[in-house]
Amino acid sequence: MFGFNYYTPTKVVFGKNTESKVAELVKEFGGTKLLIHYGGGSVVRSGLLKRVTDTLDAAGISYVMLGGAVPNPHLGLVYEGIDLCKKENVDFILAVGGGSAIDSAKAIGYGVVNEGDVWDFYDYKRKATGCLPLGVILTIAATGSEMSDSSVITKEEGLVKRGYSSNYCRPKFAIMNPELTMTLPDYQTACGCTDIMMHTMERYFTNGGNMEITDALAEGLLRTVKKNALILAEDPNNYDARAEVMWAGSLAHNGITGCGNDGGDWMTHKLEHELGGLYDVAHGAGLAAIWGSWARYVYKDCLPRFKKFALNVMDVRDEGTDEEIALCGIEAMEDFYRTIKMPTNLRELGVNPTEEELVTMAKKCAIGVGGEMGSAKVLNEEAMLAIYRASM
Repeated sequence: MFGFNYYTPTKVVFGKNTESKVAELVKEFGGTKLLIHYGGGSVVRSGLLKRVTDTLDAAGISYVMLGGAVPNPHLGLVYEGIDLCKKENVDFILAVGGGSAIDSAKAIGYGVVNEGDVWDFYDYKRKATGCLPLGVILTIAATGSEMSDSSVITKEEGLVKRGYSSNYCRPKFAIMNPELTMTLPDYQTACGCTDIMMHTMERYFTNGGNMEITDALAEGLLRTVKKNALILAEDPNNYDARAEVMWAGSLAHNGITGCGNDGGDWMTHKLEHELGGLYDVAHGAGLAAIWGSWARYVYKDCLPRFKKFALNVMDVRDEGTDEEIALCGIEAMEDFYRTIKMPTNLRELGVNPTEEELVTMAKKCAIGVGGEMGSAKVLNEEAMLAIYRASM
C-alpha cells in the first residue's frame, strides 16, 4: 500500500426536505451575496428553485441567478458567470442541480478568485490559488462533484473537454435529498449509476499498492449500486434505493475508495472525455460504451484485480483459469449495463466515428494526459486508438 492524505471537508445534510436548510447553511459559511447557478428547466418545473429562493428571501439573503448549465458544461457560460459574480460582488456560489451545474460553479469560483483565463487551469498551464466558496443542492446522483475536488469543463472552440482538480473547489456543504432525484428519466438514472461505479472502478483497477479495507469499501459500494440500479429500473420512486445510490455517488468520488493505492487508472474517463467533447454524449453512457474495450485491452496486465472484481463484485464462479474468470467478469459487467439499458459500444451509444475522427480523438486524448497514462496498463496514443477502434 501507499501512504495517503484524505481530506473531505464538505458538510453533508442528507434526507427528506433538507433543501429547507439552505439559508442557515449559507450563513454558517459566510455567504451574504449569492450566485445561484443551475441547469435547465427541471429545477424550475419541479418547484425546487422557487422553494430555494423563497427560503433565501425569508432569511434576507440576496442573490443573482444564472441558469443554462448543460451536460458537458461549457466554458462560455463559465465566463458569463465570472463576469456576473464580479459585477454583483458575489461572495458565495450555490449550485442547484447535478454535476454539470456543480462543475460549472467550481470553474466560475476559480475564475472569480484567480487572475487570468480560467481555462489555463483546465489546460494545465497554471494552478489555482483559491476558489470562491460554494454550496450544493444536489438533484442528480452521478458525478460525486458535491464532495470531490474535481470539475470537468468543455471548451467550445475545438471541442476540448478537460478536468481540473484541487482542494480549493470542494463544496462547503452539500444538501442531499434523495426525493429530488425521483423526477429523473430512467436513462439519466442509469447514466448516474454507471458514473458512480466507474469512479470506484477507476481507483480499483490499479497496479499500485492496495489496502484490504479500501478494497472492501470499493467492492461493497459497487455491489450496492448494482443492486439498487436494478431496483430503480423497476421502481423509480423507491426512496431507499434512491438514498443508497445518492450516498454511494458521494463516497465514490470523495477519495475514500482510493486510499492506499497509486491514485487510480482514469483512462476510461480520459477516453470518454474525447467522446463527450466531440459528440456531446451523456457521460455515464459514454463510459459504459468504452469500458469493455478498455478492459479487454488491459486485463492481462492487471489480472489479479480483474479476477478479484469478477469474484467479489460480479459473482462469477471461481472456476477455470484466472484469465477465464477475469473475462467472465468483464462480460458480466457488460450484461449489467445492458440490463439497465446502457450501451456497450459506440454503435449502441449512437455515434459512428470515421477513422479520421478516431485518430483525432486518440491524438487529443494523448495530449490531454501528457503523452501516456494508466495504472492497470500504461496507454499511449497507439493504444488509445486501438481501444477506440475496438469500441466500434
